[in-house]
Amino acid sequence: MANTNSTTTTDPEIISPPQVNETAIAALLKIPLGATQDLFQILDACQHYIDALIENDNNTECMALCGRLLAGLEMLKFALKAPLPAHLIERLTVDVAEPDNYRAPLSTDSGTLREYCSALTILLLQHQQSPEQKEHITGLLFELINLLVEDLKAPRFVRTDGGLAMISGEAVPGIH
Repeated sequence: MANTNSTTTTDPEIISPPQVNETAIAALLKIPLGATQDLFQILDACQHYIDALIENDNNTECMALCGRLLAGLEMLKFALKAPLPAHLIERLTVDVAEPDNYRAPLSTDSGTLREYCSALTILLLQHQQSPEQKEHITGLLFELINLLVEDLKAPRFVRTDGGLAMISGEAVPGIH
């Protein structure tokens, strides 16, 4: 230990703590989730959370990301029931319909797939699985979230002389 008569100099880098930059995870966790967000904004947030989760080994950060993902999936439940706003209908509209090129062939609806994602997220939050099981569950959740996002962002409407019509020929407008 150095005393006041010592010839030892102090290094300012050692005395003052290094500048702490906000991590990407911390910045991601600060992204607000609210009722004012539209379907695509919620889907983007969920996709960001799962992208970060799949690459993260820190238990605390994983739990925080799972919590935010679960909150996003809960918001998605209400967004799926709400009518699509005009700006999203425009983004989901094409000029020429090619039905086989747009939607993923899901055997279940968006609401059920969202429930599967929520169940897997809750399972991860319980933290009862082995590391290998956690890796498999996270991978499955990653695949399901991306499938859900791809399906919900696929075009659904086509412009016709009579206005907008569903690409699939369905008579009910505005479904997800």
